[in-house]
Amino acid sequence: MKKICNYLHMSIFFRNFASCLNINCQLQNIMTHLQPQGVWQNFAKLTQIPRPSGKKEQISQFLVDYGKSLGLETLTDAIGNVLIRKPASPGYENHPGVILQGHMDMVPQKNSDRVFDFEKDPIEAYVEDNGEWVTANGTTLGADNGIGVATAMAILADKSVVHPPLEAFFTVDEETGMYGAFALEGGWLKGKTLLNLDSETEGELYMGCAGGVDTTATFGYIPVPTEEGDIAFRVRVSGCKGGHSGCDIHLQRANANKLLFRFLKEAVTNYEARLARVEGGSLRNAIPREAEAVITVPADAYDDIMNLVDDYETLFVTEYEGIEDALSLTAEQVDCPKTEMPEDVQDFLIHAITVCPHGVYRMMTEMPDIVETSNNLAMIKTNEQIVNDQMVNTIEVCCLTRSAIESRKRELREIIHSAFSIAGADVEFSGDYPGWKPNINSPIMHTMKSIYEREFGSEPRIVIIHAGLECGIIGRNYPGMDMISFGPTIEHPHSPDERVNIATVQKFYNFLLATLKEL
Repeated sequence: MKKICNYLHMSIFFRNFASCLNINCQLQNIMTHLQPQGVWQNFAKLTQIPRPSGKKEQISQFLVDYGKSLGLETLTDAIGNVLIRKPASPGYENHPGVILQGHMDMVPQKNSDRVFDFEKDPIEAYVEDNGEWVTANGTTLGADNGIGVATAMAILADKSVVHPPLEAFFTVDEETGMYGAFALEGGWLKGKTLLNLDSETEGELYMGCAGGVDTTATFGYIPVPTEEGDIAFRVRVSGCKGGHSGCDIHLQRANANKLLFRFLKEAVTNYEARLARVEGGSLRNAIPREAEAVITVPADAYDDIMNLVDDYETLFVTEYEGIEDALSLTAEQVDCPKTEMPEDVQDFLIHAITVCPHGVYRMMTEMPDIVETSNNLAMIKTNEQIVNDQMVNTIEVCCLTRSAIESRKRELREIIHSAFSIAGADVEFSGDYPGWKPNINSPIMHTMKSIYEREFGSEPRIVIIHAGLECGIIGRNYPGMDMISFGPTIEHPHSPDERVNIATVQKFYNFLLATLKEL
C-alpha cells in the first residue's frame, strides 16, 4: 500500500488471497474516510470474495452469514439466492413492505497483460489520483452490482435507519443469464414495492428495460491437413475499449470480432489464407475487446500478410479515431498447425460473421436518444474434441440480442438465425428473458421523483434502460409489484475501465434513506 499525500491518493494492491484478512483490514481503514462508511466498508469486504458469474458459493454463504450475524431472518433457496428480512422501525409496522434488490455476481474482465484469477484473487481496488473515483488494477471492479449489494447490507445493519418492513433480496448469476431471478418462486417475497439497486447513472430513475435472447450458432467440421510448405501467423486485434453491451452499445466502439473477420475475409480472398482456429470475446454481455486467429498461407505470402496487417491497422485506427485510443492489429509467425478448417466451412463462417449485425439496430421512436434494439456479436470459440478416435471440431458463435419491443427482438433474432442457417450452422436460442414494461402510473416512480426534487433541488430523468434488469423477470412471478431501479454513477461496467464515482454513492444512499422514510 502506498500513501500519496492523503487517503484520496491511496492505491491498494493485494498480493494473494491468503493474506486477505490483513489486507481487508487495511482496505476497511481507508474506506472509513469515504462516505457513507457502512457502504464502503461492505464494498471493501466484497472485493475480497471471488464472485465471478457462475461461482456463487462463497458470496452466497457470505451473505447468509452476514444476515445471521445481525440476528435477522435469513433464507436461501436451491440456486443460492439469499433473502434477509429486517423488521420495520417503530411506527412503521403496518406500512407495506419494501424489497431492496441486487445481484451478487460480477463480470470477470481483465486486460490481456494482467495476471489474475477471478476465482481466487481479490479485486485490487484503489482510489484514483483525482480522488473522485474508485477503480481496480487492470480488472473489472465489481461495483456492478457490488455497490448495490453493499448498500443493502448497510441498511440492514444500521439501526438508525427509518423504514417499513424490509427484505434484502440478493440474486445469483445475473450477468450470465439472470438465472437467480428466473429461479425465484412466487410467494417468497412479501414486499409490495421493489427498489432495484442495479442502475449506473445517478439522477436517473429507471422504469423499464429491454428484454434479451442469446443465439448460439455452431459449425461442426473434421479438420483437414495443412498444405505442405505453408507458414502460419497468429493475427490479433486488441486494445478495444469494449464495455457493457447494453449501456455502451450506442457509443460505436469497435467489436474485435468484426474487425478480425474484416481482415480475414481479404486475407482468404486475395492471399490464399486458410483459417486454423479463432477465438474472440469472452462474455455474452460485454462488447468484445480482443480476438485472434491462427491462419496459414503459402510461404511466399509472408510479406503480403504483414503488409496487409499494417494496412488494416491503419484503416481501423483511422475509422475509430476519437473512439478507440489503443486499438491495434498485429501478426506474428508461429509454428504451423497440422490441421485447419475445411475451405467451405471457413468461407461460410467468414461470410456469416461478415453479415451478422452488431450494434444499434433501431432507436426508440418516442424517445430518440434511447436504443430500442441491438445485437452484440459477443463470442467466437474453437472447440476441439476426439470422437471415435477422430478429431471433430466446432466453432461456436454467440450473440446477445436486446430490445424494448418483443416483436423487434424476434425480428433481429430471426435475421441472425437466417445468416447462420444459410451458412450451414446449427442455431439455437436460449436465455430468453422479458423486458420490463414501463408503468407511467407507478406510485414509487412518482414518489421518488418528488423526493429527489425536494432533497436535491433538481428533477431526475425518467429513463427506460437498454440493458437488462431483473425487474421484468421478478414482475412476471409477482404481478402488480411496483418497481423502480436507481443507483450511483458507474462508468464502463463490464470492462477493466470500470469505476464508481465516490460522491454519487453518498447521494444515492441519502436518496435511498429519504425514500425508505417516506414509504
